[in-house]
Amino acid sequence: MTLNISGIPIEVCKKNIKNMHLYVKPPNGNVMVSAPLSMSDEAIERFVRTKVSWIKRQVEKFDNQPRQSQREYISGETLYVWGKQYYLRTEYGNRNSLVLSGDKAILTVRKESTALQREKFIREWYRDLLKAEINVLLPKCEKITGLKATSWQTKYMTSRWGTCNTQSGKIWLNLQLAKKTPECLEYVIIHELAHLIEKNHNERFVSLMDKFMPMWREIKMTLNGQTLDYME
Repeated sequence: MTLNISGIPIEVCKKNIKNMHLYVKPPNGNVMVSAPLSMSDEAIERFVRTKVSWIKRQVEKFDNQPRQSQREYISGETLYVWGKQYYLRTEYGNRNSLVLSGDKAILTVRKESTALQREKFIREWYRDLLKAEINVLLPKCEKITGLKATSWQTKYMTSRWGTCNTQSGKIWLNLQLAKKTPECLEYVIIHELAHLIEKNHNERFVSLMDKFMPMWREIKMTLNGQTLDYME
């Protein structure tokens, strides 16, 4: 079910839980409500309406975050890799490549390639980068938490940094994390591992995060404050 209150779409998900939870999720400020199965739609809407002012403030924070301009992948644009800004220099050749040198990101593409084709290549470049870092960080995070994912995958997402299937034990990590500072990736991995034993963002989940990563709140703020992708 989706509510539309004051022009804001709000996704409602009924679950086998005792209390209602309201979230404004990064990176785009999507609003979501988790409600008990027994709660009526009218009661959910009344609850959400009492929180409209708070929701608007949170959504505005995401709307005002700096975003990259729409990408054409030409010289003069910028790319972010592990939180560092690089200036793009586009060259032409028969084989696609992306090389970081100093503060430059040297992109070689076919001259007739489209912006979409260049974007697809760069996304796969980010995927390789992220996978290599996950292979290093995931065992470290599993040792810290004592929790182990059955499998993991990278995925380009626009509303979540990561997600966890608590039944299968699989986690997904947002491709955009390769653009953020490295500790952000570690935070998201630990966050998703914690969901293996607590699927809700309740007091137990917070206490787990405090135990596994005492500085998680500061890192979360850093992650949500960094430059986002261009969005339509």
